[in-house]
Amino acid sequence: MTPEQVTGERVAAVLAERDAIQANLLELDGSFGKRVLEGAALTGQTRQRWEHAAVTLASLWETFLAYSAVVDRIAALGGGAHRPQKKDLPELSGLLAGGCVQLSSAPVPLARRDLAASGRPPVTLTAAVGAMRRAFTEVTMVTAAAEAVWAAVGPPLDAAAADLARARARAAGLGPDITAELGSADSACQGLRAAANADPLALWRDGQTDTSAAAQLRQQVAALTARIDELDRVRQQAQARIDALASAAATAQTERQQALADWRAASARIGALPPAPAALAEPPTASLAALAASGQWTRLAAELERCAAELAQSAAQTAQLRRSAAEAIGRRDELRGLLRAYQAKAARLGGAENADLAERYDQAHGLLWTAPCDLRAAEAAVAAYQRAILATEGRR
Repeated sequence: MTPEQVTGERVAAVLAERDAIQANLLELDGSFGKRVLEGAALTGQTRQRWEHAAVTLASLWETFLAYSAVVDRIAALGGGAHRPQKKDLPELSGLLAGGCVQLSSAPVPLARRDLAASGRPPVTLTAAVGAMRRAFTEVTMVTAAAEAVWAAVGPPLDAAAADLARARARAAGLGPDITAELGSADSACQGLRAAANADPLALWRDGQTDTSAAAQLRQQVAALTARIDELDRVRQQAQARIDALASAAATAQTERQQALADWRAASARIGALPPAPAALAEPPTASLAALAASGQWTRLAAELERCAAELAQSAAQTAQLRRSAAEAIGRRDELRGLLRAYQAKAARLGGAENADLAERYDQAHGLLWTAPCDLRAAEAAVAAYQRAILATEGRR
C-alpha cells in the first residue's frame, strides 16, 4: 500500500471512532438516569458522587469538543471521498500520532512542568480517547446504578401504593385504628420512595439493590389490605353472620342434648365413663348486634371468630361424648361375645364339670351383666377365664 492509502485507512478509523464516541455521549446525555440525577434534589452519597460525576461529564464534553475539532481537520485533509494528498501527509501524520488534543483537566504540577510549557500539554488522539473512556465509565457507573435502584425499588412501592389506594375507599368507616394504619403505611411508602429518589446509591450495595425495606412494606400493606377486605366483608355480612352464628349455636345445643342423652343411657350401663363437658354458652347475639350498630367492626370480627371457635370446640366435645358412650357399650358387648365363645370352647373341652372354670365364668358373667358394668374388671375377668381354658386345653 502507498503511504497515502495507509494514511487514508487510519483517517477512516479515526472518523468512525469519533462517530461512535459522539453517539454514546449523546445517548448518555439523554439517558433517564442522567436527566433525573441532574434535576433531582439529591442527598447523601448520591449527591456527592453525582456532583463529582457531573464535573467529570462536563470535562468529558470539553475534551470531546477539542478532540472532535482535531478530527474535523483530519477529515478535511483526507476523509471521505477526498483522498489524502502527498503534500498533506506530514500534517496528517502529526495530527494522527502527535500531541494535538488539549485535555480539559488539571494542569501538570509545577514541580514536573517544563519552563516553556503552558501547564496543559496536548495529548495524542489515542490518549484523548483513553481519557474520555475513563470519564465515560465513571459517569455511567453512577447513572446505571441509580437506574438499577429505581427499577428494583419502584415496582414494589408502586404495587403497595396501588393497594393502599384501592383499600382506602373500603376502609371508610372501619374505625380509627384502620385509618391510622393506612396513614402510617402511606407515609412509609412515600418516605421510602422519597429516600430512593433522593439517595438511590444508598441502596446500591456490592453491585445489587437492597430491596428489603420495599419488600417488607409490600408485605405489610398486603396484610393490611387483606384485613381491610375481611372487615369490609364483616360489615356487609354482619347481620347474616350473627344470624348464622345463632342458628349454628342452636344446632350445636340440640346435638349436645342428644349426645348427653346417649351418654346418660351409657352411664347407666357402664361405669366410670369420661365426664360430660361443661354446657355450651349461648352466643351473645345482642352484644354482637350492638357492635355492628355502632360500627365497631374490628371488635365484631374478633367476637365472631371467638364464638365460631367455641362452637367448633363444642362440636368436637359433643362428637367425643357420643363416641365414648358408643365405644363403651361396644366394648361391653364385645366382651360378652368373647365370654360366650370361651364358654362354648370350654364345653367342647369337657370343662363343664370344672369348678374353677365355672367360678371364673360366673365372675365374668356377673360383671358383664351387672349395671353399671365395671369394664376394667370385666376385661380382667374374661382374660382370666380365657387363660384358665387355655391351661385346661394344654393339660389335655
